[in-house]
Amino acid sequence: MGLRHFVLSAALSLVGLAGASEAAHAEDRVLKVSLQTELQVLDPIITTINATRVFAYLVFDELVAIDSEGHYKPQMLSGWEVSSDRLTYTFHLRDGLKFSDGAPVTSEDCVASIERWAKREGFGAQLMDAAERFTVIDSKTFELKLRRPFAFVIEALGKPGHQIPVMMPARLARLDANTAVPEVVGSGPFIFLKDEWRPGAKAVFARNPDYVPRSEPADGLAGGKVANFDRIELLSIPDQSTRAAALQKGEVDLLEVVPYDYIDVLRKNPKVTIGKQPAIAQNMIAINVDHTHAPFDNPLVRRALQAAVEQKDVMAGLGLPADMYRTCYSIYMCGNDGSSDAGTEYSRDIGPEAAQKLLKEAGYKGEPVVFLHAGTSAILNPVGSVLADQLKQAGFNVDLRTSDYATVAARRLKKAPVAEGGWSVTPLVMAGIDLVNPLAQQMVSLNCLENNPGWYCDPEMSKLLKAYSQASSPAESKKYRDDQAAFHDNVNYVLAGQFATPPAYRSDLKGMIPFSFPVFWNVRRE
Repeated sequence: MGLRHFVLSAALSLVGLAGASEAAHAEDRVLKVSLQTELQVLDPIITTINATRVFAYLVFDELVAIDSEGHYKPQMLSGWEVSSDRLTYTFHLRDGLKFSDGAPVTSEDCVASIERWAKREGFGAQLMDAAERFTVIDSKTFELKLRRPFAFVIEALGKPGHQIPVMMPARLARLDANTAVPEVVGSGPFIFLKDEWRPGAKAVFARNPDYVPRSEPADGLAGGKVANFDRIELLSIPDQSTRAAALQKGEVDLLEVVPYDYIDVLRKNPKVTIGKQPAIAQNMIAINVDHTHAPFDNPLVRRALQAAVEQKDVMAGLGLPADMYRTCYSIYMCGNDGSSDAGTEYSRDIGPEAAQKLLKEAGYKGEPVVFLHAGTSAILNPVGSVLADQLKQAGFNVDLRTSDYATVAARRLKKAPVAEGGWSVTPLVMAGIDLVNPLAQQMVSLNCLENNPGWYCDPEMSKLLKAYSQASSPAESKKYRDDQAAFHDNVNYVLAGQFATPPAYRSDLKGMIPFSFPVFWNVRRE
């Protein structure tokens, strides 16, 4: 081989190595994530699906954010002032806020976004019921004038749960609140690449080069949201064994919820970490009580459903270690300041026989109970299987309809009778962060609102919610914690136990922020 040929070959080899190195580096800048449910809806006030909440915190931002200790901090705001009579709030936007279309974020955008959110969300509806008006002072300052006391203004604007008060351009926020916006334009740390979206397969996000993080360290949903990855890919992997295998092989970096059957196996793999779980979740059964046809128009039948559910068996069906679940009959998180035993006396007499007795007393005639079962969800699949069996043992005529989660989520919005494609019951899961008080708890705050799946309307709960919101401070409102007695009496939905939902991720990921759902700022690969 001549010298010239040798040099040329060496040079080409170096080019090849450099290209391979660049490709490997580019791959290191991509975070691949498998959520427990697939992303289907791109508007966070239209749906309560958790995948949409994860999506929302990637591409949008909030005025106020909650930290890991439950404190509410300025996020898009630089701060606020409250008048001495607590009826006027003045808000100031921080510098450097831009939407992904290049336009600056203005007070007008914020007011329009709050008003749109409040049309569909219970906490927002309570806030607007107390509000006299929002006023734009200038491009970075706006004011809220209350006509009566409302103790939770800041908590409402920083609500971390489903149907989040995210900020979007006024031109979009002024569109019909019951229809998803046609564009995804946020001011968050990532930009949604709609051209690469494959519903049911993959959703892709790119780092937002114009996003200016806050200077404080990241803490929960608050602080500086520093994006260390150029690209986030949300991958839909319905089969739990496939998800676990993909994590072990490094084909995905993070699972939103570890498949419980694989916890022991994954704990033994040094390349995988089972994450910390700061707040547990709660199983529940939504009940469609809207129509006047049997069976759940009858409160006694609803109480029979309540009695049929044995929480320990539901938790056992998840395959969880004993330290990862607890029975709990509070509509808030057990151990939380708002938690109470009021109205839970029924829990002393549960099981098939108790339920059968109530069904007989109710005059139940075997009407079909259409049970929507999400077979592709890591949590809802095993929970649904156990619950359906418990209902059958109690004497309910269960018509089990198993499908993928997206189909269940869409069908539960249908108000039609069972014979016309409606439903009777369906399991739900709510994260602990959604259960801190009755206004944040959507299954409570949506009482009597049209967009509440199940469509129950409990007048007694409406009175209690208003009284709770009118307290002079959050501390004073604690005296209403026993309001759940009225909730249990009417059986607005059924509780099925609280449990941990820890994530699992590759051990080379550092800086993970423990929270009730995955967030992707601060995390980096080492």
